[in-house]
Amino acid sequence: MYRPVVIPITITPPNPSNFHEVFAINANVPFNPGTGMQVDVSGDTNVGVINIGLNPTHAAILPNNTRVFVASAGSVVGQSDIVTSFIPAFQAAIGTGLSAGVTISLPGQTSSITAISESGNLVTATLNAPLNNIGLGDVIVIAGAGIAGYNGTFTVFPISGTTIQYVNSVTGLAPSLGGTASVPAQPVFLASTQNDAMYVANYNSSSVAVINTRLNAVTNSALVGQHPVALAETPNGNKLYVANQGSNAVSSLNTVDMSQNTVTGFSGSVGITPVWLVSRSDSQKVYVLTQGDGQLVTIDTATDTVVSNLPVGAGANFVFYDPHLNRLYVTNPSTSMVHVFSTTGGANDTPIQLSAISMTAGPNPPCPSACTPSSVTALGDGSRFYVASYEIATSCPDPVIGSSSACVIPRLTVFDANSFAVKTALTLLSSPPFASNPSTHQSQYAVPPVASCAPAALYAPGTTRFRVFTTASVDSSRVYVSMCDAGSIAIVTTTTSSISPGGNMPDTLVRDLAAPFSAASSSTGGEPPPQSPVFLLTGQ
Repeated sequence: MYRPVVIPITITPPNPSNFHEVFAINANVPFNPGTGMQVDVSGDTNVGVINIGLNPTHAAILPNNTRVFVASAGSVVGQSDIVTSFIPAFQAAIGTGLSAGVTISLPGQTSSITAISESGNLVTATLNAPLNNIGLGDVIVIAGAGIAGYNGTFTVFPISGTTIQYVNSVTGLAPSLGGTASVPAQPVFLASTQNDAMYVANYNSSSVAVINTRLNAVTNSALVGQHPVALAETPNGNKLYVANQGSNAVSSLNTVDMSQNTVTGFSGSVGITPVWLVSRSDSQKVYVLTQGDGQLVTIDTATDTVVSNLPVGAGANFVFYDPHLNRLYVTNPSTSMVHVFSTTGGANDTPIQLSAISMTAGPNPPCPSACTPSSVTALGDGSRFYVASYEIATSCPDPVIGSSSACVIPRLTVFDANSFAVKTALTLLSSPPFASNPSTHQSQYAVPPVASCAPAALYAPGTTRFRVFTTASVDSSRVYVSMCDAGSIAIVTTTTSSISPGGNMPDTLVRDLAAPFSAASSSTGGEPPPQSPVFLLTGQ
């Protein structure tokens, strides 16, 4: 008699649930396009890759999940600034893949050159009309000048009316005229709570563009403060808020016509550097995080008035809004702290702090030596939140790398959302694709640092904002961590499986999903290294 044998599965199998998706944005080596990648949540697989622009910076998805938009600041390397739009793969009996991408150009200011000359290496150009809202350190593109040596991409020196100056490596040029001076946009952030519009923050042109999603074209724009780096639209679609890092200000725009409102009570002091903002789900409050002076600022959207300031420490970089628990989570890489706030409970319906969590201090800290918290996500069921962090070791403790080299150790710490206690702390490299030693039962848990993955003290296009970033799937079954240095995305299951009772634990690493190959040179007899994931986005 034949008796089938059931073999217990000791690893967590794919979750055969409804179709869900997460998107990764990957940066390539310089002068090569990055990629967008769709991850199927239930299958833990890459189901589609699309080429995007050079130097991708951020991405957003329409509320109805029909299209993804990716910003690329290609002018940082002398190429085009664009937004790429594509249709995700959808649930079907056969694989559909991603649609072909649509490239959306970002118009900028342009002025004709009436005279241009050089003294030493300092070029002075006279324009027929001033370029608005640009200042010292911004980027201009000179094209079509009567003498070709004047052409190129340059950093602006002093500007006075119709006169601009820049330093040119080509010297000995005679006076000339003709050509144009233009201001590249350098898009760095996308946001929308509407299906018919997508908003783009343009760092270099200090503007916000409106993309009509039916036309895939820019149909309106507004000048804002200098160097906008983040956006938040209220869920009711009435207002758009802009964090202007360069002018230490917040702009409030009416989405119907992009007209501006006055924000009252925001300090605007030099060096406060707004870095991130989020809107509450009822559209009544917007929360602004300032990196320079370390404040969580609450703005009442009915009056555009600041109603509270709460300290989180200088260097704070990211705030995550959990609409299910009405909480705000703030990460501070400089202090290795995570601050947790309820959005209500304070005076005038303002936040109150629930916990201040040190990642390195106290009994059994998640990072006993040191680590840098970079981002937070939370499960929709309200049970847990997750902090993505990394440790930089000058003498690597991982024997696979060796103590003579530096390394980066990516981590994910799981917290109970009710008690704020640590449930578990994970390293995030699995074998394969990373190394393991069968004789010692040790797996690689660190990677060599990649120079382009190191975040700058002050974000600008061409630098990486998140060395590690985390997001959760909409069904709460998976948490993802992009690891820039490792060139891969860690997939963590949050559930157990009934296939092997006791054999599968929640919050365990399932696998690492490699980013597409980069254009870098291959190692001898090997494959090119992967691209660097720099941002994650939750889809449906």
